[in-house]
Amino acid sequence: MDQQQQHLTQLLEQKNNLTNQLENIQGQSSRTRDILLKTVGAIEYLEAVGVILPEPEVTEEVETEEEG
Repeated sequence: MDQQQQHLTQLLEQKNNLTNQLENIQGQSSRTRDILLKTVGAIEYLEAVGVILPEPEVTEEVETEEEG
């Protein structure tokens, strides 16, 4: 096999590897998007039924730092 054929072989292998990596990334992205949509839906449901979070308590130390 001459040098150009070896180069072509390497490029074809690289193309296959990159294609596989891209497919994996796309699958991972799709799963992450699905989880995000479910999470947003759960948040919207809880807010719609009136669930609220308590306001965070502010300590004197934090108030003093903000004033200074």
